[in-house]
Amino acid sequence: MRSVRPARVPTARRSSPPSGPGSLTAIQRRLGRDWRLAALFLTPMAVLVGTLVLVPIGRSMITSTTERHGQDTVFVGLDNYLALVGDDQFHTGVVNSFVFTAYAEVFKVVLGLAAALLLHHRVRGRALLAGLLLVPWVVPTVVTAFSWRSLLDPIFGSVNTLLTATGIGPLLASVHLVDSWPAGWLSDPNLAMPSVILVNVWKGVPFFTVCFLAGLKAIPTDLYEAATIDGASPWQRFANVTLPGLRHVITVTVTLSSIWTFNNFDLIWLLTQGGPGDVTAPYVLIAYSKAILQLQYGAGAAVTLVMLPIIGGLVFVLVRLLRQDGTIKLPRRRRVARWIGAQWWTGTGRKALPWIVTAVVTGLLFWASPQIFWKAAVVLAVILLIAAGVGRVVSALQSRGGRRASSVVSGLGSGAVLAGLLFFALGPLYWIAVTAFKSEGQVVMRTDDLWPTPWTLEQFGALFDNQPFGRWYLNTLLVSAASTAVALVCAALAGYALARLRFRGAQGFTVTVLLTYVMPGALLFIPLYQMLIGTRLSDSLWSLVVTYPTFTLPFATWLLVGYFSSIPIELEEAALVDGCTRLQAFGRVVLPLAKPGLLAVALFTLTNAWNEFLFAFVFITKDEYKTLPVGMQSMIAGDVVPQGQLAAASLLVSIPVVVMYALGQRFLTEGLTAGAVKG
Repeated sequence: MRSVRPARVPTARRSSPPSGPGSLTAIQRRLGRDWRLAALFLTPMAVLVGTLVLVPIGRSMITSTTERHGQDTVFVGLDNYLALVGDDQFHTGVVNSFVFTAYAEVFKVVLGLAAALLLHHRVRGRALLAGLLLVPWVVPTVVTAFSWRSLLDPIFGSVNTLLTATGIGPLLASVHLVDSWPAGWLSDPNLAMPSVILVNVWKGVPFFTVCFLAGLKAIPTDLYEAATIDGASPWQRFANVTLPGLRHVITVTVTLSSIWTFNNFDLIWLLTQGGPGDVTAPYVLIAYSKAILQLQYGAGAAVTLVMLPIIGGLVFVLVRLLRQDGTIKLPRRRRVARWIGAQWWTGTGRKALPWIVTAVVTGLLFWASPQIFWKAAVVLAVILLIAAGVGRVVSALQSRGGRRASSVVSGLGSGAVLAGLLFFALGPLYWIAVTAFKSEGQVVMRTDDLWPTPWTLEQFGALFDNQPFGRWYLNTLLVSAASTAVALVCAALAGYALARLRFRGAQGFTVTVLLTYVMPGALLFIPLYQMLIGTRLSDSLWSLVVTYPTFTLPFATWLLVGYFSSIPIELEEAALVDGCTRLQAFGRVVLPLAKPGLLAVALFTLTNAWNEFLFAFVFITKDEYKTLPVGMQSMIAGDVVPQGQLAAASLLVSIPVVVMYALGQRFLTEGLTAGAVKG
């Protein structure tokens, strides 16, 4: 290869296909130059997506027009949809999903952006801090729910104990942020939804932080330097350089997270099961109740499908955004301040749209949840006032020439905020770790709450003696490894075809991949459940191996399309000139260079399969086939919660995933930057 690199022009000409009309066959002109290879590479992906996503959606539409009467299923047309008009439970579920999503996204953006900015400007320890902040996102949802349920317990929970000791709890009651003290966080109808939102924010902030960090790295430093020379203050640089530079990443991240949060089932089910009453029940739980518990598949399918226009609108916005170029280019021979001013007057209508959407969402939130609205406004105002106060002091010191004083204040302020974020992120996990090594007496009597005395392995022994935990662990390992291998092979083939090969329909196939990626499990679990019963695959590990690619394969393909596109095509062309076939170039040149992207995909798909709850909860009922999330949930019998054993199980479940992310953090960030969230 080195001998032909100096002759770059002949190389490009030899590897590029002739542009004359006579060089291509009639079929190639109609279907594209690489249609044969594209068909080979895309067939596995097309079969899986068609069988596991498109066919179930079509079947769900048919099911929604039927109703079950005893052993018979009869056609009822649109009756199931019309019944939802007067269904108060459905109305409550939709409002709950909207409230849960809107508040969670606001706080995830604010805290995620704050964490990303602090880490971006920090030189020492950035990788370690980013890895620690990523832990809540990595741990399984069942671990998240168990830890927060225990911490928020009104009598024995550490949250009430800590807030009482510091005097914050009574203060919250005096200003009416809580009705009484001690607070029943998950049992009080006025506090249950804010508490569930808090837990979702805790788990989602790391994802926002990682994505925003990737976006900050893509903003040219020349913009900040030019803005500083022009006399822009830190706030002006943030408002006029940082936010516009992150606009693309913020919008894509928020849209994706909104789709996931709106269709959340496992976290809410594990925390409250929709209670008290239906205060926290999302529409997905209503669909589950109708379809699985009441065996009314048609009514359950109608609940999920009636939400499809909302999901479709978010997907449409996402597709439009991903087709735009979100990068910022420094204008030549123009002062930055003048350029920023010109941009304000360009596309005024487009810039007004976010404010209109914000006003509409704010009005709807005030109408849907007035009690939560003002509490959230107070908390958000406190966070913003603290950030603005520190920034104002630093700016004032810099303007007076006190660079050393301003750096000290900035360092202390950022250190305090990072310490608060780390305490918020790692506090629940620390509680799990110490509880796992307590004796049963310490757990019951609440002695030595923060440090076991003595340390013991009693809970681990009881876990394996009283529960089939080893079987659950092996089941999860087998299912996760199998589904990850399937997703990785199919995604690598399909991602390369969509990024490199020329064939008719490539753009439409790419959009289809994105659509299937954001399709929620709530839309698919009912028809997939029916299909598994029909094929006699329910209550087996095969039911999970077959269905898990519905949410792992599309994401893996989408990320690898972006990563393959970032690999210089000249390297592949040089291999073709040296005599390699397209398949050999793919295996010997492209795949080795795509290792960071492949490792990022493997981490994501393995973690998603390891943590998946909804499909395993619906498809598996026998103990010998349960996975870890469902098995741990079954350990709780009514009000009897074996906290010590659950803490030991949570530690054993979380350690492998945390270790994998710690070892692959660099590849994860690189894969995200060059892949799906680049912008």
